[in-house]
Amino acid sequence: MLRTLLRSVKIGPIFLALFTISLASPLHVQGGEEITIFATGDIMPSGRVLPFVKKHGYFYSYTETSEIFQSGDMVIGNLETPLTEKGMRFENKKYTFKAPLESAKALKKAGFTHLSLANNHMMDYGTQGLTSTLEALNNEGIEYAGAGTSLPMARKASYVTIKDNKVAFLSYSNTFPTEFYATRDKAGTAPGYRTYIINDIKRAKAKADLIIVAFHWGAERMQHPKDYQKKLARLAIDTGANIVLGHHPHVLQGVEHYGAGVIFYSLGNFAFGSYSKSTKESIIAKITVQNFKIARVEAIPINVNNFEVHFKPEWLKGGKGREVITRLSELSKPLGSDILYADDVAQVKDAGKSDLTTLTGRR
Repeated sequence: MLRTLLRSVKIGPIFLALFTISLASPLHVQGGEEITIFATGDIMPSGRVLPFVKKHGYFYSYTETSEIFQSGDMVIGNLETPLTEKGMRFENKKYTFKAPLESAKALKKAGFTHLSLANNHMMDYGTQGLTSTLEALNNEGIEYAGAGTSLPMARKASYVTIKDNKVAFLSYSNTFPTEFYATRDKAGTAPGYRTYIINDIKRAKAKADLIIVAFHWGAERMQHPKDYQKKLARLAIDTGANIVLGHHPHVLQGVEHYGAGVIFYSLGNFAFGSYSKSTKESIIAKITVQNFKIARVEAIPINVNNFEVHFKPEWLKGGKGREVITRLSELSKPLGSDILYADDVAQVKDAGKSDLTTLTGRR
């Protein structure tokens, strides 16, 4: 029997929303060495953050969160800007970004192992900006997917082996401008076309034990996924993906258990170099894999309100953390995932079922 359990956990003052995915009773997959995957929202080390990093160093934005990632075998984020001092600015675009090359070293130090590059800013400074980014990440040993010097390179999966698990990482953009999409003879991002998604996942499935797919999609500030997001996410899992990560809305969207996989429709912002009154709360996803299956999925609430944290995301504690958990529950209900939260007890309804299970959050 396939079941999804969602609960809230209090660890000291830190609240975690915990989604335990079980493929059979008992609840946890037995045996095998666990691998831990963290995933964050959008990263943009440019703009209003620059005076801070020039004063305090490029690692500044990660000082409050890098400790979280120390237990991770894989740490994924969406790099929402090229790292470059070169290139011509794309003219027909309201907002264009570029960040200093030193940002790559800071991302490595923070613990990031993989970055999604398929987004609506990676080509803001053209092919030169992209190739500069790829070189900077290669120099730091950071894996990436979703952009390249040609369409085949942009669609190419990144493969790593972690504790005898071969993990594939793919990334696609479903955002404008479409001029940023790679072609066979032009650099750019990987477009999220159905045929590409299906063929690339099938190719990865032949080589990998675990497949992670990141999408840049949806609408900014929109708190619920569009229909096409749900269709693409479910298509990815039906084809063989295990984990789907969403970026671009800058705000949280719900979490869905689908089949044997999990979908984070939007992880919101992470270390993002702008001020915004609408992007205040976010999460860091923590996914534990055992025996090539998802064993646990957790969400760590963080404060990304730059008016308060000054471009250093922080764990949200106590009642503030609870508020994010409650909000995540509200966003996940339309997706069939119910988190009924009160104090240290979460009442959990399996998706699509009528039975109600109560789990204590005390450890």
